[in-house]
Amino acid sequence: PRHSRRRSRHGARRSCCVDRLRIGRACAPGSPRIDGGQRLTFAGQADAVIPAGAEIYSDPVALSIAPGADLAISVYLAEAANPQTGHPGARATNFTTAGNHVADPVLTDATPTTRWYSLADVEVGAAPSAGTIVAVGDSITDGYGVPADRNTRWPDVLAERLRASPSTRALGVVNAGIGGNRVLLDGLGPNLLARFDRDVIARSGVRWAILLEGVNDLGVLTRDTPVTPARHAGIVAQVTAGYAQVVARAHAHSIKVIGGTVTPFGGNDYYHPGPASEADRQAINTFIRSSGLFDAVVDFDRVLRDPAHPERLSPAYDSGDHLHPSETGYRAMGNAVPLTVFDGATRSVIGASAPVPGGPAADRRPAIALTFDDIPAHGPLPAGQSRTD
Repeated sequence: PRHSRRRSRHGARRSCCVDRLRIGRACAPGSPRIDGGQRLTFAGQADAVIPAGAEIYSDPVALSIAPGADLAISVYLAEAANPQTGHPGARATNFTTAGNHVADPVLTDATPTTRWYSLADVEVGAAPSAGTIVAVGDSITDGYGVPADRNTRWPDVLAERLRASPSTRALGVVNAGIGGNRVLLDGLGPNLLARFDRDVIARSGVRWAILLEGVNDLGVLTRDTPVTPARHAGIVAQVTAGYAQVVARAHAHSIKVIGGTVTPFGGNDYYHPGPASEADRQAINTFIRSSGLFDAVVDFDRVLRDPAHPERLSPAYDSGDHLHPSETGYRAMGNAVPLTVFDGATRSVIGASAPVPGGPAADRRPAIALTFDDIPAHGPLPAGQSRTD
């Protein structure tokens, strides 16, 4: 198949020059040895400038790879890129070394790191029957706690199952999890509403998105101090309204959205949730299960919770921090997504015993789009005023 690389400067305020870029096959997960490879170019040129906040694509190349194989993308920057666009939770070993060594079959004297830098994604040419599933979420989707190079996040488990089934082996999974991500507010990266178009809609061949977000919105609300009942009611309303926003956007692009229920986090020492936080979680999960907003629902809460203490993760699936699942828990999550959900079947709640309301009408789409950005030249809109454009 033919491949192209997308490199990013999202979040950066200065441009970055990519001087050399190469793709090959990793000899083994976490190994600095590379099997073969090809030089990548940009409109036929070896180098390119990525403007601040932008993305660029490499020219496509032909490279045969096995489904699920690890790739090695080598980049050389002659000048420092500071700050550097990256992903801190790669759960994979990467290597850096001084000098231009992108064509070397092995990086000697390289320093290992578990971060990714600049690479936004790899697009793979495929048959018309192929499609992409984007798992969008927080650190639970990002695989917090998974040892490097084991590829045992729940989206990895789902991808493994898809490849093993003849009816779904043409489907690929993109992991768009960001640690600490929230529906409403920025954290380590942009909030869900700010990044959904970039991370889901703008990707090629996306037919489904699996959405698992909300636990950090609930946790941050009361992490430092208790809040009023009105604030609790407000967070539930705002999170569920955020879900409706991204589902409407996805449906406008013929992308189906599978909602994942928010998993338990009772007993977590970072968020120390109380009964009010648990009530918020239950309210959001009731909305996910029964509102009819989503095309299907996977009840991750039911999969992971302790039956005796449903506000907590089951000890069998708890990593130990009472928020993130263990590898066993992630495998249970990946196994909980039935592959039949991707065959166009009618809406269902996985594991539900009662009928589920139908999804929204196909023509329910946003009438207008509003945006907010911190650009001083635009001038302020004072509080308490209306504006007509």
